[in-house]
Amino acid sequence: MSRFYRYRLPPWARKCIFVAETVCTPIMIFQLIRTLLIPTTLDILLLGLLIGLVVAFYLQWI
Repeated sequence: MSRFYRYRLPPWARKCIFVAETVCTPIMIFQLIRTLLIPTTLDILLLGLLIGLVVAFYLQWI
């Protein structure tokens, strides 16, 4: 178990994490479609960041 435990955070921080976790997947899907249509360097970097964030939420690193 990691030292970071999200349920020990203050309620406002916990809510921010839950909202970010909920919103991140649809934004990642939109960014994936956008990157497939018009790939730019910024789009690829942003997609990589979003994929990393979704994986971190899935594995509960955050």
